[in-house]
Amino acid sequence: MANLQGFDANEVEPANDLEPIPVGKYVAVITDSEMKPTKSGAGSYLQLTFQIIEGEHSGRLLWVRLNLDNPNGTAVEIARRELSAICRAVGVLAPTDSTDLHNLPCVIHVRLKRRSDTGELQNEVKGYSKRDPGSGSLETASPVVFGPQSAASTDAPWKR
Repeated sequence: MANLQGFDANEVEPANDLEPIPVGKYVAVITDSEMKPTKSGAGSYLQLTFQIIEGEHSGRLLWVRLNLDNPNGTAVEIARRELSAICRAVGVLAPTDSTDLHNLPCVIHVRLKRRSDTGELQNEVKGYSKRDPGSGSLETASPVVFGPQSAASTDAPWKR
């Protein structure tokens, strides 16, 4: 139970429903990262919080979940490839901790997808690009490619 003593809803404007942002590319930074257990408890995922830092949607948050520890090898391979794309986009190729990726601008490629449970549209990050701070142009990061798993390292840097 949380103590809400001193809060009066009459003194605070209510939050509006947030609509998904339009499909597009947005400059963003990772502001938070946390390893969380999967629903089944059989693994864990790295949750990254991206905050858009430029344009009309500045301040909006989007979340990415990477199944880095999972009994399903394909899920792990997909997550490792996506993490590789993120690392290349922010310019940190060998992070020792997920916080090494924080507050470094990159470009996230956002699309819309329909939720299977409610049918509502929601945002999904589907790609990452390096931001060229000098000219403002975008350089595409290596694409996420699905395929057989490569040789795994002994200790994953995102494990704490």
